[in-house]
Amino acid sequence: MTDMPPSQPNDPGAGQQPYGQQPHHGQQPSGQPQYGQPPYGQQGQPSVPPMRPEDEKLWATLIHLGGILFWIVPALVGYLVLKDRGPFIREHTRVALNFQITMAIVLVASGLLSVIIIGAITGFAAGVVIVIFSIIAAVAANRGQYYKYPLTFEFIKS
Repeated sequence: MTDMPPSQPNDPGAGQQPYGQQPHHGQQPSGQPQYGQPPYGQQGQPSVPPMRPEDEKLWATLIHLGGILFWIVPALVGYLVLKDRGPFIREHTRVALNFQITMAIVLVASGLLSVIIIGAITGFAAGVVIVIFSIIAAVAANRGQYYKYPLTFEFIKS
């Protein structure tokens, strides 16, 4: 046996947490953060740089046109990923998402009503509305103009 106190560096139990007490998530027993994480309580949102106006116009145009082929997916992904990159892209992704949600509700209702003839007619009309209004919105976005879809409920407010 050695006469060293247990707090010496060569003690195998030194630096360990007492039984039942685990270090905070993401920290080593010494209290230091690991994997480059900031210390506890200093978490922050990384700031994203704003887009250039040309890029905002391009992405807004693609999101509107993407709604024709892929329904709600481009608007939802664009809203979640790009909404903090600038006011123009935020507004266009928001209105596109509101329009696509509204049209999804119309298409589901049309599917339910397809048992009778009216469902097929409203489903076809909704498809035509999606194509026409998405093209109009894409042209407006490409020109750098804001656009608000008609016949749309506001599920997501700015």
